[in-house]
Amino acid sequence: MGDIKKKRKLFSRPKKLFDRNRIDQENILVEKYGLKNKKEIWKAKSLVSKFRRRAKQLIKSPKDEQIIFFNKLNKIGMKVTNISDILALTEENLLDRRLQTFVHKDKFANSPKHARQLIVHKRVLVNGAVVNSPSFLITKDLEDKIALKEKNARVKKVELNKQKKGEASENGKE
Repeated sequence: MGDIKKKRKLFSRPKKLFDRNRIDQENILVEKYGLKNKKEIWKAKSLVSKFRRRAKQLIKSPKDEQIIFFNKLNKIGMKVTNISDILALTEENLLDRRLQTFVHKDKFANSPKHARQLIVHKRVLVNGAVVNSPSFLITKDLEDKIALKEKNARVKKVELNKQKKGEASENGKE
């Protein structure tokens, strides 16, 4: 067995807490993507900055290492061909790859909030498996494998009682 890993934060809070422009822009993103809170935006910003940091390190490295990193990002669905494309990424590019956004865009849900509710209530299947995390990043190969779970056909008690009575009357006649 291994040691327990220390859980670290996946984001950093803004340096200036009460910046009106930043708050307004974040509110627009929360509304557009149906996010639960601003922390989800901060996580996306952190991941994008991680990609940028790695791209800056790869400027001096050989071309084959860069291509490996480009392929990794293209597999996620970022559509990058060179380092300048990576440096131009925004958190919106990452938020577009979330399961919640795909469920809304594919018309499985009426709004981003409705999409989030479907996912949290385990009604969405990705590649045949239930995924209940709205922040699940959809890769290129999973884009067309999103589906809604079929509703269970529940038989009402009234119908069951009618069937039982019908069977009992048939048995009594015989």
